[in-house]
Amino acid sequence: MRPPNEIDFWRGLALVTIFIDHVPGIMFESYTLRSIAVSDAAELFVFLAGWSMRLLVSSRQVREMDGLHVFLRLEGRAVTIFAAQIVITEIALAMTAAGALLLENPLILEWNNAAAVFENPMEAHVGLVLLSHQLGYFDILPLYVVLMATAPIAVLCDRYFPRLLLPLSLGIYIATLISGVNLPTWPVEGRWYFNPLAWQLNFVLGFALASHRGVGGFVRRHRSAMRWLGAPALLAGLTAAFFAWAPDPLSLPEPKLFLMFDKTYASPARVLQLLALVAVFGGAFTFLRRWISPATDFFSTLGRNSLNVFCVGSLLSLLAQFVRFDLGGGLSIDAGVLFVAVTCMYATAWLSEWRERSKP
Repeated sequence: MRPPNEIDFWRGLALVTIFIDHVPGIMFESYTLRSIAVSDAAELFVFLAGWSMRLLVSSRQVREMDGLHVFLRLEGRAVTIFAAQIVITEIALAMTAAGALLLENPLILEWNNAAAVFENPMEAHVGLVLLSHQLGYFDILPLYVVLMATAPIAVLCDRYFPRLLLPLSLGIYIATLISGVNLPTWPVEGRWYFNPLAWQLNFVLGFALASHRGVGGFVRRHRSAMRWLGAPALLAGLTAAFFAWAPDPLSLPEPKLFLMFDKTYASPARVLQLLALVAVFGGAFTFLRRWISPATDFFSTLGRNSLNVFCVGSLLSLLAQFVRFDLGGGLSIDAGVLFVAVTCMYATAWLSEWRERSKP
């Protein structure tokens, strides 16, 4: 088990924040990142995934692998994430059916884009396996599957053509914003909520900035200046979030996606806000560790076991939706929901590490 570190800490905090954001109406959503910034915990989670991939491929074991073995290592991770997505989706569907039965409300079957599965199960289940049909609030892992499945391209490009990686990612991102292209959904006609062609930039930025050379090395050498540059952008995002202001799409020139706060396409304002957050708060872990070490230990434990914790947290967020639907909201209900959920998420992380420690 690795000791608490900055990446695990912020990833653990993002996991708790994502749980809160996936329970609509819960009183604590007014205090999450999306309420004080243009971006939210999803951007941070994907950025940290890219950063973690850099730490993985920088390890001595992976550096000594040839290209084929690196490819297989990363594709194996993609398969693991895909399996996790299928499992939690099927459990979520069973929970949705159980909720409709126990609460005697068939309209629950329509929650979170689940209606197609109960109305047209054959095509919908094919779509679930193809990732072309996704339940609401269960759509981050499909993005993660695509990012990890294509991660060997980024890793091998960085290994053999390091100066090409970031321009290539930016080029794909800009072309996506100009064209508006996105992956389609099926059997329900639509588009992916998290467009992988746009969100790959957050992933690649995390991967690039984690490096001690190139753009990552430049940022490290000028960390103080980066904080000063990030502060105004952070303040602008805070102001926009506080006043619930966003550009009117009808008044924007083409291509509109460059100027909107669109989450599906990870519009530039959201990317810049994420970078501002990283610039201003990067390195704060050392200070936090000194003064609130129990909290840093807690969130780091969650972050070290992010996939397991994320899966359990996703299912708990669905359960919390049922609880609030049946009992209503309010301070006592919402506080109880959050306490139970965070406790279960920590128990998941603890059990995951206990299992690893128990291996012969």
